[in-house]
Amino acid sequence: MPPTTHGLHHLGLATPDVEATAAFFVEHLDFEVRARRPEKRAIFVSDGSITLTLWELLADQTRAFDRFANAGLHHLALKVGSDAELDALHERLAAAGIEIQTPPESLGGGPTRHMFVFEPGGLRIELIHPAG
Repeated sequence: MPPTTHGLHHLGLATPDVEATAAFFVEHLDFEVRARRPEKRAIFVSDGSITLTLWELLADQTRAFDRFANAGLHHLALKVGSDAELDALHERLAAAGIEIQTPPESLGGGPTRHMFVFEPGGLRIELIHPAG
């Protein structure tokens, strides 16, 4: 029996500062803003393959996500086109003051390489160049 679903349509992310999170994706990863919903404190961004719906948290209810203690999004993994692009992105993000958790490295000793960063709202983002 084939799967009932057919891939990811969009991914909704909650952030304490929707403008800063949108700016991260637009300025550093070349996403474009597809829609703004100020009445809902939301911005929708896309890289042409994936759409992220970014939702601002209520300031008095915000607490940082703990990937070891909370159910929810562990990280968001986005593919990049080559090892050279991954390395250039690392330099670009580091120069912009983006927090780098892990610089580009081999994944599990294989040819796939990846890195982890935190966007300004604290979301953990993996940037990965899959081998093959």
